[in-house]
Amino acid sequence: MRERLVVVGNGMAAHRLLERLHARAPGRWAITVLGAEPRANYNRILLSAVLAGEKSADAIMESDAAWFAERGIAFHASCRVARIDRDRRVVIDADGIETPYDRLVLATGSDPILLPLPGANLPGVLTFRDLADVDRLLAASRTARRAVVIGGGLLGLEAAFGLRRRGLEVTVVHLMGHLMERQLDADASTYLRHALERLGIAFALSANTAAIEGDAHVSGVRLRDGPTLPADLVVMAVGVRPNAALAREAGLAVGRGVIVDDTLATSDPAIVALGECAEHRGQTYGLVAPAWEQAAILARHLAGEPARYPGSIVGTNLKVAGVSVFSAGVIEAAAGDDDLLYVDPADALYRRVILRDDKIVGAILVGDSSDGGWLFDLMREGRPVGALREAVALGRDLARAAA
Repeated sequence: MRERLVVVGNGMAAHRLLERLHARAPGRWAITVLGAEPRANYNRILLSAVLAGEKSADAIMESDAAWFAERGIAFHASCRVARIDRDRRVVIDADGIETPYDRLVLATGSDPILLPLPGANLPGVLTFRDLADVDRLLAASRTARRAVVIGGGLLGLEAAFGLRRRGLEVTVVHLMGHLMERQLDADASTYLRHALERLGIAFALSANTAAIEGDAHVSGVRLRDGPTLPADLVVMAVGVRPNAALAREAGLAVGRGVIVDDTLATSDPAIVALGECAEHRGQTYGLVAPAWEQAAILARHLAGEPARYPGSIVGTNLKVAGVSVFSAGVIEAAAGDDDLLYVDPADALYRRVILRDDKIVGAILVGDSSDGGWLFDLMREGRPVGALREAVALGRDLARAAA
């Protein structure tokens, strides 16, 4: 009899794990997937495209019931796991139904952070995290005229872009002095902000939200040291935290996320975790690429192959509200670093590459991120730049043109 593998969660990490495991060891496990959402897997990276009207919800689906059936996987949607009984090796869902396991995979993702502000529970205050959120935002945008997005990180800017494309007046309120401060330096952020302002998005930076105002419905956002911004719709997009509640209640070791070792095993060797819910060597990742790297390692491990996860070098190469952005490694140079900077205000291009001992330790590209993958490979491999210095500094296309 095959061993039973139960996967709790059906996001992008779980889906990649199932793909890789089926490719390496089809039929090795009797697999059951318990997904909390009422649908199969979809590409969360494209949620903003659905909000903006560029894609339909169907267009971002990555699997359906047939996908699971073809691979012999039992899939249960709208299934919320309430607890884990580690002694009996079963998971129990909200309806009391038990699913036994020999190995359990926790891929529970992360939850949006909700600021405990006065008025946060008013109708018209929403989050932007999954397709259900997008449905609610689309419904609200049909009657709303003015939106305030709290949070100037990636999710907040994507929400702002989508709502602006829907015709709303949009203001982004951000606590920090510049946008996407974890990925961009202040100058790069300025280039991004100017590009977004040209799309009609307004910004209130270094702004602390005091309260969300309204009676039966949200009517505005009051800033602590500023005006009250009128709003028919408020989106909280101030970040996410790992969803480790199930693991914590089961008595597993939990820090910020579910603590895992280099095989992605938790403190219970029968249970593994991956993706945004997992904490490895003190690090949690809120990006897709590390989750996919973990999925590849875990698939090998579950296929009976020796494999260890060393951690991920994080790089992001994406479009932020329609603007190409790449960021990897450090975003500020240290003493002795070689700081290569190229800017073209006319074309809204910003390029910064930081070298240490002739090796790339950080890179930021705004406006044109076509070199992002190449720079990331150089950085990950630790290769000396050497004769590639001009191409690294100016970009490969400009360097060829100048040659």
